[in-house]
Amino acid sequence: MIEGITLHQLQCFDAVVTEGGFQPAAEKLRRAQPTVFAAVKNLEAQLDLSLLDRSGYRVALTEAGRSFHDRARVFLQEFRGLQDHARQLAMGEESELSIVIGDLCPVREVLALLRSFFDRHPATRLHLHVEAIAGPWERLFDGEADLIIHHIDKADPRLEFIDLCAVKIIPVVAPGFLRMPISEHITPEQMRSYVQCVIRDTARHSARPNFYIIEGAQSWTVADQLMKKEIIVQGAAWGHLHDLLIEQELRDGRLLSIAGRHLRGGRVELTAARRRDLPHGPIADQLWRHIEEQAATFTVTGRE
Repeated sequence: MIEGITLHQLQCFDAVVTEGGFQPAAEKLRRAQPTVFAAVKNLEAQLDLSLLDRSGYRVALTEAGRSFHDRARVFLQEFRGLQDHARQLAMGEESELSIVIGDLCPVREVLALLRSFFDRHPATRLHLHVEAIAGPWERLFDGEADLIIHHIDKADPRLEFIDLCAVKIIPVVAPGFLRMPISEHITPEQMRSYVQCVIRDTARHSARPNFYIIEGAQSWTVADQLMKKEIIVQGAAWGHLHDLLIEQELRDGRLLSIAGRHLRGGRVELTAARRRDLPHGPIADQLWRHIEEQAATFTVTGRE
């Protein structure tokens, strides 16, 4: 780095560029606007370069400023990574980890996966939670979970993930529940007159996705998949359940699939996921490597 240039100057310059002006940059950095202005002005003087064009309504990068900012941004990213690594080293071994299991997970297999790790790390206390729909995502992004096992948006750059398995979502009814023959032509409109059983979303403030819910239909809302299955098996409602939960009921005829051209169900890929943009302690990293090693052989009982 050129002698005299400070990290503070580079951070101010980057904030002005990314935020589009001196005042929003000052607000982001929680500094006074004259302080940010002076830092960028001193940076330009030390470089003997004009980095910003101030002639318009909004500041803009000059050609030299654009080239310099590209390199400065890489440097600042590397510096933040170094800070995160230092924080991770300072953590030592974590005394506890918080993990959230989503409502579609194969519980037996997931618990076996976790137990095989925590049996070897008895000094780390496991806080295990079960959440539904958007609940696991919310816990993760609110900083209340170190790891979730759930389906995610794989395009989200904040997340890194390990694929575990996929489950099929199947619309099902008990025998005799419908007043019409079961066929692949049943439509959502025809199902509107029947009670639908749905899972309660455990998210507290996040936007709640609408998975498989028939608008305008009477519904019963329950807290977990086992209760939902029992209600459907008893013929009190219909709904969508994942195949891992109802394999036996489908085989012995206690539940019937009504999947077809219009009620297609779906397929959900379950993953282990954590924040890519946050530091992780040594035990969390060891758990991540353990899951990576076991993922290739992660199988669900009864399914090959």
